Amino acid sequence: MRHTISVLVENKFGVLTRVAGLFSGRGYNIDTLNVGPTNDPKTSRMTIVTRGDDATIEQIVKQLNKLVDALEVQDFRDAECIDRELVLVKVRVDSKTRAEVMQITDIFRAKIVDVQPASLTIEITGNESKVEKFIELMKAFGVLDLTRTGKVALPRK
Repeated sequence: MRHTISVLVENKFGVLTRVAGLFSGRGYNIDTLNVGPTNDPKTSRMTIVTRGDDATIEQIVKQLNKLVDALEVQDFRDAECIDRELVLVKVRVDSKTRAEVMQITDIFRAKIVDVQPASLTIEITGNESKVEKFIELMKAFGVLDLTRTGKVALPRK
């Protein structure tokens, strides 16, 4: 089962290395990792998506709580957080397919951020299922390149 873990950490040298080392040292995999500043310049929020049963995730949370630079650790359940992901996808187009790609982009409330003679680069944000569905539709036209930020999340409360 996939879990989203949010870790509020102090902005100090080596914190990211220690968190990644905690996972690799215990044989846990990180599906996505996103780190960014918060409204407090002394802290950053790490959003980690990993897989495991409840006992494994409980162990990960306990280990993260033991880190000196970790201020707060939360294991989000689906109803407890708001999450989004940003994706840039470059799609092959020609004169026949350009309008259809633009129409699908509009339906998904995505944005075309670059136009080239043989491709469109599209920015889409949303939850994982929305992003996955959009990418699946774009594969029919030919995905030339793609990059994803990974999930970012905040608690609802």
